[in-house]
Amino acid sequence: MDKIWLKSYPPGVPAEIDPSRYSSVGELLEEAFRDHRAKPAFVCMGKEISYGELDALSRKLAAWFQSKNLARGARIAIMMPNVLQYPVAIAAILRAGYVVVNVNPLYTPRELEHQLKDSGAEAIILLENFAVTLQAIVRNTSIKHIVVAAMGDLMGIKGTLVNFVVRKMKKMVPAWSLPGHVKFNTAIAEGARQNFKAVQQGPDDVAFLQYTGGTTGVAKGATLLHRNLIANVLQSEIWLDPVRANRTDIGQFVTVVALPLYHVFALTVCGLLTIRTGGLGVLIPNPRDIPGMIKALEGYPITTIPAVNTLYNALLNSQDFHKLDFSKLIAANGGGMAVQEAVAKRWYEETHTPIIEGYGLSETSPCVTCNPVTVTEYSGTIGLPLPSTEISIRDDEGNEVPLGQPGEICIRGPQVMAGYWNRPDETAKVMTPDGFFKSGDVGLMNDGGFVKIVDRKKDMILVSGFNVYPNEIEDVVAKLPGVFEVAAVGVPDQHSGEAVKLFVVKKDQALTDADIFAYCKQQLTGYKRPKIVEFRAELPKSNVGKILRRELRDGRA
Repeated sequence: MDKIWLKSYPPGVPAEIDPSRYSSVGELLEEAFRDHRAKPAFVCMGKEISYGELDALSRKLAAWFQSKNLARGARIAIMMPNVLQYPVAIAAILRAGYVVVNVNPLYTPRELEHQLKDSGAEAIILLENFAVTLQAIVRNTSIKHIVVAAMGDLMGIKGTLVNFVVRKMKKMVPAWSLPGHVKFNTAIAEGARQNFKAVQQGPDDVAFLQYTGGTTGVAKGATLLHRNLIANVLQSEIWLDPVRANRTDIGQFVTVVALPLYHVFALTVCGLLTIRTGGLGVLIPNPRDIPGMIKALEGYPITTIPAVNTLYNALLNSQDFHKLDFSKLIAANGGGMAVQEAVAKRWYEETHTPIIEGYGLSETSPCVTCNPVTVTEYSGTIGLPLPSTEISIRDDEGNEVPLGQPGEICIRGPQVMAGYWNRPDETAKVMTPDGFFKSGDVGLMNDGGFVKIVDRKKDMILVSGFNVYPNEIEDVVAKLPGVFEVAAVGVPDQHSGEAVKLFVVKKDQALTDADIFAYCKQQLTGYKRPKIVEFRAELPKSNVGKILRRELRDGRA
């Protein structure tokens, strides 16, 4: 297929980017630290840190890790919400020559253990609120160095008050014990006395292990190289240029960082792109607290807000929405899940700026397609392939289908991962001989080059932008005594796009849905937990005995 999408590009957006401008993400960071020293880089709960401070703090933390004799390329996990320590940790790990393993702080011990063991992480930086989770499983992992942060660490005098409120008044820190751990501020202070050795990294060195579920139900690490992230940051920047370029009235671009930085969409678009462009990121530790989020954003002229449909909807339905300053808003990026037309229309009416819907995956760093930033109305498509990106719509035999016909969305470009960490077999399943990544999503392309998603090949469930894999849920629930058989499917949900529904055949007639909900609360992080349980006498199966999830999902059984 000729690159028919190029004719739909806005004026000024080139067909290609040049990812060789930087040899590593560290080089990109250091350029920003040099060029924007005095500007604020991130703000959290009213406390700002400048680019100069981010440079100095990350350099000290990097030196501390280097003093522990971790080999180059060692994996270091980060398990935190969006707090000031997060960008410091990312910059430190990459500058010291190590690999970042992003971990959802709400993971259960079972989920955390799998990710730490699979990645072979030797160190972890985490917020004290989640230390009890690590305590439960740390002895089963290769973790040798534990850095524990507190909410107020980088907030000076105010931090003492913040920590008191978090620990004593809100009781958000369960009692924990991790012998040998080091406090975040202690690591910074010790690192200041060490010699930081600058590490020359190349485009093919690993930067991040970004975990994603698999059709097998086991989370796999998408191996993202330095060049993958650099490419995606440059692609995203150039895509925003048509609305950024002529805004000389904006001194510093202000990005809302409400999506969690452990999620690849936020990592690239809110974290690295903000730094690359010398912007200010407003960190929101708990985006579920909409009144708190609005309070944190008051007074900032917001220029970009990347979010998922549920967050846009929650903001629009807040009585305090009018307190936000959207007079300088240039782009609202929608990703992670489908943007609903009703939400998109309301958003445009309120802010006079459209939600620009895009599409991506952990395996693609993540952005693959996006609607032009110049559009003014909802299209229901996921947009055009970004510069240097090719999309091929293929049938099950790997042949390209005619325009307008559905097939699997296959992606080739500089942002596509190197493969799954230590899983050559799984990597082989998703890569075509000519270098395209098979997304597992079914879509079609129109004659303007716009792509529309029509279905998912996989049985994956998409809850508020997070992938939930039925196999993992079923594996967990099947271990509950009293369960004979179980199937997990996604059902439409007004709030989260989809929700997890279980169909269960009982072994023990005394089993209730309350038992299942309580068990899942222990074993699964919030977005993976089932919302509905339906008991059945039997489940539909194929002639080889495979449970037919699609029939359950479509209500045919």
